[in-house]
Amino acid sequence: MSTPSYDVIVVGAGVIGLAIAWRCRQRGARVAVVDPDPDRGAWRTAAGMLAPVTELHYGEDALLRLSLDSAARYPQFVAELEAATDRSVGYRKTGTLVAAWDRADLAGLRDLHAFQARLGLASELITGTELRRLEPGLAPGLPGGLLADGDHCVDARLLHKALADTGPAVIAAAAVRVDADNVVLDDGTTLSAGNVVLASGAWSGQVRADVEVRPVKGQTLRLRTRGGGVSRVVRASVKGSSVYMVPRADGTVVVGASTEEAGFDERPRAGAVYELLRDAQSLAPSLGEAELVEVCTGLRPGSPDNAPLIGRADDGVIIATGHYRNGVLLAPVTADGVAELISTGFLPSGLAACAPSRFRVPA
Repeated sequence: MSTPSYDVIVVGAGVIGLAIAWRCRQRGARVAVVDPDPDRGAWRTAAGMLAPVTELHYGEDALLRLSLDSAARYPQFVAELEAATDRSVGYRKTGTLVAAWDRADLAGLRDLHAFQARLGLASELITGTELRRLEPGLAPGLPGGLLADGDHCVDARLLHKALADTGPAVIAAAAVRVDADNVVLDDGTTLSAGNVVLASGAWSGQVRADVEVRPVKGQTLRLRTRGGGVSRVVRASVKGSSVYMVPRADGTVVVGASTEEAGFDERPRAGAVYELLRDAQSLAPSLGEAELVEVCTGLRPGSPDNAPLIGRADDGVIIATGHYRNGVLLAPVTADGVAELISTGFLPSGLAACAPSRFRVPA
C-alpha cells in the first residue's frame, strides 16, 4: 500500500494553518491539512480585532513590529481571499476606540499615547464630548479616550470559512507524530511530504513536547442588539477589568474576553459570563436589552513571551503556533513567511525574533 504524498502537510485547520495552506497552494504546492476537528479552534471565539496600536503592551516591541507588518498586509490579503472565494470576511476599517472609565484611566491613556507617539504610532486623545459624539451609545460621564483609526477588525468565523473554501485537502484525523517529512495519524496511517508544518494552536504541545505553548482559556459572548450598541470596536478597563465590544454587520456584538489559565478545560464559567455582561453594560447601557445569543469558549495558544513560534525546529519540522491573542491579526505575515520558507529555504528577516529555539537554555 503506497503512502499518500504531498508537497506540504499542515497540521492544524485553524486560521493560521489554512492561511499557510492557501499561500502554499498559490505557489503550486500540493497541500493537505490534518485536523481531528476542523470546526474547533480559537478562531471560533476570537473577536477578530486587528489592533496593533491598541493591543500594544510595554516590552513587546518585536511583537509590535510584526503586528504592524501583518496589519499592513491585510487589505491585499482580504482582497485576494474574497476574490478567490466570492465570500466576504467582514473586514471593517472603522477604527478602535479605547474609552477611559475614570480620570485615573484617562491618565493611563495619556501615558500610553505618549508611548505610542515615541514609537511612531498614530493615535489621538479625545475628550468625553468627542467620545460620545463618536459613540452615542456609551455611558454618560466617561472622561475621554484614545482613538486609533488604523486598528480595524474582521469576522474571524467568516475569515475561517473563506480560507477553508480555497480548496485544500482536509484530512479529519489527529496527528500523533510529526517529522520533517511525514505525519503519523491516530489510525496508523503515515502521510509523507516535502515539508511538514505544525500549526495546531493550543494543541501543538500535545503533538510535540518540545513546542512551548500552553492553552489559555478565553470566553466571548455574542449579543444581538435592537439598535444602539456600538458602531466600531470599543475597548476599556472597567474598574480594572478589561472588556471589548466588536460590532458585526449582522447586528450582533462580540463581547470579550476572559483570560484564564485553566488547561484544556473549555467549559463556560458563569462568573466570566457575568463579568463580561456587567462591564459591557456599564460601558454601553443599551446592551442590557440585547439578546444573549451565544457563550463561546476557546483556547488561545500562549507562549512564554506571548509572541509566536515561527520557523524550523532542529529536525526540520516547521513550527507556526503560539500566536496567543493575535492569531487572526498575524495570519497574513505568518502565512507569507512560512510559504517563503518552504519555497526558498529562507525565513523572512522580520520573523527572526519568532525562532522556536529562542527559549532553549544554552548548554
